[in-house]
Amino acid sequence: LLTVTYEAVQDARMPLSTLRQRRTGVFVGLSNIDYDHLQRMRAGASDIQAGTGTALSIVANRLSNNLGLSGPSLGVDTACSSSLVALDTACRHLRDGTCDIAIVAGVNIMLDPRLFATFSQAHMLSPTGQIRAFDCAANGFVRGEGVGVAILKRDDEARSDRDRVYAHIKATAINQDGATGTITAPNPDAQRRMMQSVATAAGIARDAVDYVEAHGTG
Repeated sequence: LLTVTYEAVQDARMPLSTLRQRRTGVFVGLSNIDYDHLQRMRAGASDIQAGTGTALSIVANRLSNNLGLSGPSLGVDTACSSSLVALDTACRHLRDGTCDIAIVAGVNIMLDPRLFATFSQAHMLSPTGQIRAFDCAANGFVRGEGVGVAILKRDDEARSDRDRVYAHIKATAINQDGATGTITAPNPDAQRRMMQSVATAAGIARDAVDYVEAHGTG
């Protein structure tokens, strides 16, 4: 995560000194802490770093500490939506003026085989190891590892600082499914209402949308 964050900062053409001088926040989406699971499995093998090193908060705090950043620093755990909720949180802080630059990241590693067993028993994982989202043959999702980092700034400041800009975020929104058959089951009505609210906030007509990247777990 530290390596990819550094690469993202370099790609944005932003000196590290700028991050230290400005109020730079760190918002990391993550869920399962497999290192902590493995530590607990190793009976009697705990070490001095185990108490803090496996906490959700420390993932973001380590970035802030290593890079010398003094803005908000937090981990966000909302399961599958953790990274997007971290992005939404960062955007709110930028709009509120509590930070000038936001490092937004999502990270996942798979070290604990028991999670595979648990998800399989719950019939959540695809037994064939294939994603078929929006298909009548869909039979579950497939887990994956990865890390992604984005650097966010307010539009006028990014332009005046001549940062490399890839995209503009018009609006973000989050909600919850509410009451469903099971706690892991999605609620199409709730998700549709959220999509409508964010389109309204962005001032974008639904028929003007050319591309949609969906979170389809299969």
